[in-house]
Amino acid sequence: MCGIFGFISHNKSITDDRKIDIVRKLFLLSESRGKEASGFALKTDTNIHVFKNPHPSNVLLKSQLFGKYFYNNTEIQFIGHSRLVTNGMEQYNTNNQPVIKNGIVTIHNGIITNEKEIWEKINNKNKFSDLDSELIPTLLDIYKNQNQTLLNSVKTFYNQIYGMTNIALFFNNKNNLLLATNNGSLYFVTDKENKSFIFASEFYILETLIKQLNLTEFFQIENITHLIPNTCCLLNTNNFKLSKFNFNDITEKTEFENIENINKELEINDLSAKDKNFQFATIQKLILSKEYELHYENCKTQIDKLKRCTKCILPETFPFIQFDEQGVCNICKSYQKVPITGAEQLVKDVEKYRKNNGKPDCIVAFSGGRDSSYSLHYIKNILNLNPIAYSYDWGMITDLARRNQARMCGKLGIEHVLISADIRKKRANIHKNVSAWLKKPHLGTIPLFMAGDKQYFYFAQKLKEQNNIDLLVMGENLYEKTLFKTGFSGAKQDNKGYMAYHISTKNKIQMATFYMKQFLTNPAYINSSIFDTIGAFFSYYGIKHDYLNLYQYIQWNEQEVDNVLLNDYDWEISPDTTTTWRIGDGTAAFYNYIYYIVAGFSENDTLRSNQIRENMIDRQTALQKSIQENQPRWDSIKWYCDTIKIDFDFAIKKINNIKKLFAI
Repeated sequence: MCGIFGFISHNKSITDDRKIDIVRKLFLLSESRGKEASGFALKTDTNIHVFKNPHPSNVLLKSQLFGKYFYNNTEIQFIGHSRLVTNGMEQYNTNNQPVIKNGIVTIHNGIITNEKEIWEKINNKNKFSDLDSELIPTLLDIYKNQNQTLLNSVKTFYNQIYGMTNIALFFNNKNNLLLATNNGSLYFVTDKENKSFIFASEFYILETLIKQLNLTEFFQIENITHLIPNTCCLLNTNNFKLSKFNFNDITEKTEFENIENINKELEINDLSAKDKNFQFATIQKLILSKEYELHYENCKTQIDKLKRCTKCILPETFPFIQFDEQGVCNICKSYQKVPITGAEQLVKDVEKYRKNNGKPDCIVAFSGGRDSSYSLHYIKNILNLNPIAYSYDWGMITDLARRNQARMCGKLGIEHVLISADIRKKRANIHKNVSAWLKKPHLGTIPLFMAGDKQYFYFAQKLKEQNNIDLLVMGENLYEKTLFKTGFSGAKQDNKGYMAYHISTKNKIQMATFYMKQFLTNPAYINSSIFDTIGAFFSYYGIKHDYLNLYQYIQWNEQEVDNVLLNDYDWEISPDTTTTWRIGDGTAAFYNYIYYIVAGFSENDTLRSNQIRENMIDRQTALQKSIQENQPRWDSIKWYCDTIKIDFDFAIKKINNIKKLFAI
């Protein structure tokens, strides 16, 4: 999720300029984990100066305030935060970090998924933000008042919460820094003289910091220490004595001898501009026009009359579809069942990557959707590998998906590396592409809405290199093969591959030519987003996709996947649909509404049709499920429009006025 980091140094051999370089580099390297807000806490002999703002780290570093408080400090004690927004809008600065409460300055990476239940239980009237992070100093103060030691308070806190949580704390009455994690997304390194301490959310950040700033005379890469899941450490910032504990080893009386109390409490100086008009951010309830519901019902009446394959449920409006005398479509007739290699072969194929030394064996691509979530479960619990979960956030991962990511990584104790794009820029690009599309709609150009996420392949390979890991695991459901997304551009996807990027070179050229024609006939596409779009095309269709797909080895079973996630991980589902599919993708509800209203089918029809062909489901059940799943997800569509700053009513009216591929 977010990036948390810090640097504490009394080493006079490291010049002041180099210390500032370390601070700046920590901000910039951690920015990849969140670019929507940033902040820091700087500790001196008399104060803890705190600043936070709704801008990325690179903007904070250019501020006069940063220079004023960091330069000319020979003894640096600071913690920092680069935020990927989850709970609480960053425009309200109260929702940004560090969090100041009860004499504790907190930075937090992760999501506490049961925060609402805890707030209701403690009935705390002093809640001042939308942040789940505010629970951390709130609960620690409650436990302190119950005469629990600091370390036992930390243990009690982690026993109370669900989700993935990594924290760093300064105290106004202690010369200590506390770090704690339940999934292992924390690393630290001390210098040779034991007078400097640096921590960050990723090994790669510390490794790159040491290499790029040529710090090997002070810090050794081989000394970078992983704070493993369910552990905490306490650093005495005066003598640099460091103690570590596993949560399970902490008792009611456990206390570290290196806790050093301060006689006179430090003043916490909040430098941030305070918003006196702060109110909790609220989501405006959607009031849906009856006109939209009526249009959907009219379309559905005609869609129900479409000729459909007598074996699967694809309709006559599907690209390149043909029916024989028995009414069976050519897609069913040419379909080749997905070959499953088998779990035994999977064990053999991953064995060569197993490290057995505590270090990660593999990277698991982790969107927060059901298939990647089950993959993470299988890799960790069934194969007993030690994975790093990897996510690429391009701005359309929903809060629901992030909460599910936190549930999975927190319970499994898995490090989660999240690479965040410049989300504001990505969403602005989506806005431009959707606006251009609405001017001249074409079903073949809808994939442009999702162009911004395709770089996840590129960053996955980079992450493998950075962590010296050879195995990338993905959970691509091979029954999600859609065909129509490329088909509407005039390109064909045959049975030689399962994913859209497996199409032939001829059809890649056909697709590229189609897009160039669309750009020429609709100049609105030629805007600042075009470079991102071109990059996405080559990331998806051009680079080699070198990974192991779990579902080529084990049979994808929807009921098994849902049962494990819902029962073992308390996985959250969306209230506006009956399926667990596509609920973590903020774009899916929007584009599937378009496909259904204009063409009479959506991704739901292709998934269910492929299940029929695999004898997983009968045709009648598939048809009933598709009817339920094709109902408009109005709340999710509204969220999407609001997020990319497209007027909801304008968009729906434009979509509804598009000429249908069926009579109405």
